[in-house]
Amino acid sequence: MEFLPYLVGALVAVMIAVPAGYGIARFLDRSRESSARGEATKIIDQAKRQADNLLKESELKAKDEVFKKREEFNRELDQSRAEVREQERRLEKREDVLDQKHQVQLKKERTLEHLQRKLDEKRKHVDKRSQDLDHLIEEQTEKLHQITGMSREQAEALLLERLEIALSEEVASRIQKREEHIRVTAEEKAREILATAIQRFGAAHTADTTVSTVDIPSDDMKGRIIGREGRNIRTFEKSTGVDVIVDDTPGVVIVSAFDNVRREIARLALTKLIQDGRIHPSRIEEVVKETQEEMEKHILEVGKTAVLEANVNPVNEKLMQLLGRLKFRTSYSQNVLQHSLEVAHLSGLMAEELGLNGQLARRCGLLHDVGKAADHEMEGGHPKVGAELAKRYGETSKEVLHAIIGHHDDVTIDHVYTVLVASADAISASRPGARRETLEKYVKRLEELEAVASSFPGIEHAYAIQAGREVRVIASASQTSDSDAVRICRDIAKAIEEQLNYPGEIKVTVVRETRAVEFAR
Repeated sequence: MEFLPYLVGALVAVMIAVPAGYGIARFLDRSRESSARGEATKIIDQAKRQADNLLKESELKAKDEVFKKREEFNRELDQSRAEVREQERRLEKREDVLDQKHQVQLKKERTLEHLQRKLDEKRKHVDKRSQDLDHLIEEQTEKLHQITGMSREQAEALLLERLEIALSEEVASRIQKREEHIRVTAEEKAREILATAIQRFGAAHTADTTVSTVDIPSDDMKGRIIGREGRNIRTFEKSTGVDVIVDDTPGVVIVSAFDNVRREIARLALTKLIQDGRIHPSRIEEVVKETQEEMEKHILEVGKTAVLEANVNPVNEKLMQLLGRLKFRTSYSQNVLQHSLEVAHLSGLMAEELGLNGQLARRCGLLHDVGKAADHEMEGGHPKVGAELAKRYGETSKEVLHAIIGHHDDVTIDHVYTVLVASADAISASRPGARRETLEKYVKRLEELEAVASSFPGIEHAYAIQAGREVRVIASASQTSDSDAVRICRDIAKAIEEQLNYPGEIKVTVVRETRAVEFAR
């Protein structure tokens, strides 16, 4: 109870303080509102003043801009007026010049008219003088006819006859002197060119043979090469088309064939078999086939090397293959590829001496005997065959094709490169010891022997062996029977008797076999 007075006092104080606080708050709010209104009024007034200033500045800038545009327009207008006045002055000046030219032209026309009148008068005078001269000439001619007693035609004929006699003697004399001078000069120049070419290029020549020897480690290897009952050597000779001679000569086996490619394949295959040691029919056929593929690659490489050595433009791969085969061909015992390279270099040297295209001449010389690589497979001589092959495999140069077909004077010579190739061919062939005719005839006889045997139907291969004393023929088992093989053998022998000339006798052997191959997997 003693806290009651304090509590009442506190309540009274609170009751008094709340209205007082409310009044004070109201007063403060009114003061703030009045101050805010004054501040807003000031801001509005300031904004109006700024807007008025901006408006005035904009008006001033617009007036300045209009004034500047007007001045610029006036300047452009003055400039345009000045240009127009300048053009008017130029036009007036041009008109004056044209008037002057027109006056000069009129003066020239009057002068030309005056000259034309004078020329007409002179022409008339000249015509009159010409008529008088013609009349005088006729009178003089008539008097000459009366004096000589000859007509005009007779006089002309006599004069022309005398003139022709005098000129013919003079012309004949001059022509004879000129021809003699040209002949002497040409002979001297030709001898000089040939001597220079021969001296600058002196190729070595080699004579190829028809046999190759294969070294063996011991004489026991000969028995393995022959095989049981001779089956190995028969298989080898049948697969390669060569004649293998196993005699008493110690340490070597002889491989004989007139075809150098065939003989080289046989030599390499036999060397591989000896090194490998496994010599039996199936292995022999496998090695021979592998060696044939390697030989084809080797032949292409030889052709590429020959093209690079001759320094000619790129040659078709087929032609390079044919060039490679020439390494294994001989002509009168002379290696055909070495002969072709020699002809190429000699032709190029002579062409450069004459101021011609040396590279084109070397190309003609390199390809001139390319037909010898396939002449036994196509009809015609090697010039015709070579030209057909070169044209077939992309050779477009007329000079090259003409040199191939014409270097033996088979056609009329129309290009100087053909003459150069023919000359180089004669030089290469005439070197001492370069050729021997006996071997060439022998090889040709063997080729003809194989060609006759291969011409019959059903024949797969034909090989001339035993130096041409035997021809071994492989008949197709699917196209022929045993009785057909006997008949074909007799027909081949008869055809050889009728078509070929040969010493002694030739044995014809026809082989027909059926082979079955299967794989166990």
